[in-house]
Amino acid sequence: MAATRKRTKPNASKEELLKFYREMLLIRRFEEKAGQLYGMGAIGGFCHLYIGQEAVVVGIEACAKEGDQRVTSYRDHGHMLACGMDPKGVMAELTGREGGYSRGKGGSMHMFSKEKNFYGGHGIVGAQVPIGVGLAFANWYRGNDNVSFAYFGDGAANQGQIYEAMNMASLWKLPAIFVIENNQYAMGTSLKRASSTPALYTRGEAFGIPGEAVDGMDVLAVKAATEKAVGHCRAGNGPYILEMNTYRYRGHSMSDPAKYRTREEVQKMRDERDPIDHVRDLLLMGGETTEDDLKAVDKEIKAIVNESAKFAQESPEPDPKELWTDIYA
Repeated sequence: MAATRKRTKPNASKEELLKFYREMLLIRRFEEKAGQLYGMGAIGGFCHLYIGQEAVVVGIEACAKEGDQRVTSYRDHGHMLACGMDPKGVMAELTGREGGYSRGKGGSMHMFSKEKNFYGGHGIVGAQVPIGVGLAFANWYRGNDNVSFAYFGDGAANQGQIYEAMNMASLWKLPAIFVIENNQYAMGTSLKRASSTPALYTRGEAFGIPGEAVDGMDVLAVKAATEKAVGHCRAGNGPYILEMNTYRYRGHSMSDPAKYRTREEVQKMRDERDPIDHVRDLLLMGGETTEDDLKAVDKEIKAIVNESAKFAQESPEPDPKELWTDIYA
C-alpha cells in the first residue's frame, strides 16, 4: 500500500478545496445512507458502494466541461452525484420507486441522464468501455472538442472488448479517456494475483496510447493528471489512459464480507490515506477554514442525504404500465 501522504501546501484556493470537500462528502454520506437502507431491506438486488474512491470522480469532473460525456460500471452512484444528478432521483432509483432516474426499473446499476450526459452504469464487466469509445467517435464525427470518460476497474482491465475499443480509439485518434479505477481487489482477488502486468496504465502501449499512474486518493493529483489528459484529447491527439490507484473501504458489493484482506489494512488506509480527511487537513492547515465551518458543511450534506432517503421511501411504486416503456428491441 502507498505510504502516508505528506502534508504539503495545496496548489488550490480555499474555494476549490471547499468544493472538493463538499462533493466528496456528499458521495460518502450518500453511500453510507444507501448502505443503511440496504440493510433495512429498502434497497434490493445488488448495491456496490463507492466509499473510499470519492477523489477519483470528483477530481475528474473538475476538468469536465458542458458536453463531455461519462459512462461507467456498476459502482456508479458517486459518478452520478459528481456530474450533478439529483440525489433524490438517484436514491429513489435505488429503492425502485417512480421518482427514480429510470422510474424504478433500473436500480443501482442502470441509471441514465441525458441532461447530464451520464450514459449509465453497466452491469456487464467492461461492456461500457466500447460505449465510451462510441461517444468519443460521435464527438470526433461532429467536429466538437468534447471528450468522453470511460470508467472501468482493475477487474475489468483484462477484458478483450476493452482492447478492441482502444485499438479503434487510437486508429481514429478519438477523444476518449480510459479511466481505470484500480481499487486493488476487483471482486475479491488482489491485482498482483490476477494480472501479469499490474502497471495498468501501460496497457495502451501496443496501440500507441499514452498513460499515467495517479494517486487516486488525492483529489488534487487526480485533477492535475486529468487536466493533462483532457488537454491531450481536446487537441486532437487521440485517447489517453489514467490509472487511478484508489481503495474501496467496503466489500465489492453489500453482500461481500471482504475476508480476502485484513481489517488492519483497511483501517490503515482510512487513517493515513482517506481522500476527504486529506482535503479537510489542507483546509484547516490554511487557517482560513475552521472546524465549525466544516461541521456546517457536514450538517448541510447530511440534510440533503436525509431528504433524499425520505423522498426515496415515500415516492410511489412504479405503475405496472412502466414495464412496457423504454423498450427498443
